[in-house]
Amino acid sequence: MLSHFCAATPALFILWIIMAQVAGQEDREKTTALKDLLSRIDLDELMKKDEPPFTFPKTLEEFEYAFNEYGQLRHIKTGETFVFNAREDLHRWNQKRYEALGEIITQYVYELLEKKCNMTKEILPVDATEDEPTGFIYLSPDALSNPSKLLVLIQGSGVVRAGQWARRLIINQDLNSGTQIPFIERAMQEGYGVMVLNPNENYLEVEKPTKSPLPSPTETSDEPAEKRERKDDKEGKKKKEFYEKYRNPQRETETERILIRENGSSEEHVLYVWDHFVSKAAAKNVFIMAHSYGGLSFVELMNQRELEVKNKVCAVALTDSAHNIWLQETTKSTQDWMQEHCRNWVSSPEPLDIPLEPMMPDCPRVSAGTERHELTSWMSFDSIFRFFSEFHAKEGEEAEETSNSVTTRSGSHKNKHQDL
Repeated sequence: MLSHFCAATPALFILWIIMAQVAGQEDREKTTALKDLLSRIDLDELMKKDEPPFTFPKTLEEFEYAFNEYGQLRHIKTGETFVFNAREDLHRWNQKRYEALGEIITQYVYELLEKKCNMTKEILPVDATEDEPTGFIYLSPDALSNPSKLLVLIQGSGVVRAGQWARRLIINQDLNSGTQIPFIERAMQEGYGVMVLNPNENYLEVEKPTKSPLPSPTETSDEPAEKRERKDDKEGKKKKEFYEKYRNPQRETETERILIRENGSSEEHVLYVWDHFVSKAAAKNVFIMAHSYGGLSFVELMNQRELEVKNKVCAVALTDSAHNIWLQETTKSTQDWMQEHCRNWVSSPEPLDIPLEPMMPDCPRVSAGTERHELTSWMSFDSIFRFFSEFHAKEGEEAEETSNSVTTRSGSHKNKHQDL
């Protein structure tokens, strides 16, 4: 009996190994299938399953919000500030709702520029055809004809459009801090012509044309149809069912961007506006204010049009500028000019206008009196206009001295001629 068991033991052992291998193979196949399945599931997709449709109001009134007498956005019925999380655990839907409100705000600011500030829209490119995408800037009535002063406003990057510094401030704080309206009104009161640039209006977004689905490899295979169907059912049925269960039922439309000619980036836009508008303006003294990425675009303009900028621009106010003279490879002469004609109000815990340590040999840095990047322009409002006024007065004194010098020389020559 024992001998029979001993003889059977190797066979049982081999059978056990085979069974273990088969089980292991099945486990590996299941693990591989599970990994493949999980790779097809996006966690974001799971969150989208129960999202409401992306259909939002088209006006402030439909959103039930309005700006009060202080320029603050408030709910019409409750008087409360804007609530981002209108629906808990639906971040993407809340974000889309916020963006929809932001688009309404953009149109609202355009209306303020046109009706409150009496500015007109100028289409770009200036020679645009009917079938190409276009952008625009805003000009005050005397932007090109004012013989004395011109103020050019350039905002940072992102979703903000002409007339805005920060959408977040407009929605959560007020119009004064978030828009360029106070700067435009103050400039007009002080006799400036004004140009409002639009450096983020770079493209037209259109829906992508739907492509015809390509035949799958199984469709072009020589395998019999019956065999293919059985194979597909066996390998893909469970995966498809599981994925379909969590598939996002709310697909976003796929779009593509068509760039606006010669205005496809902030840098291109600033250069184009300089060539076609600023350089042709009558003003003897041009003043530029640029926030964040707008500062980088201005430095790039200097790289491209250094002599023209030096001849025409009187002073430049930057707020938390994103420029970098090393990465942008500015010349030593540009850096020297910036030292004399530019000032950068940066986010800092120090009080307003306190000088700060220089980080690069370009323009002096002073505190904007706030640590919030988006607030630096508004907090520096009075300081910037004071800075411009000082430069304009200095330019006037230099011009007068030059004029007196010429007059004196002329009179001296005349007296000598009479003596002779």
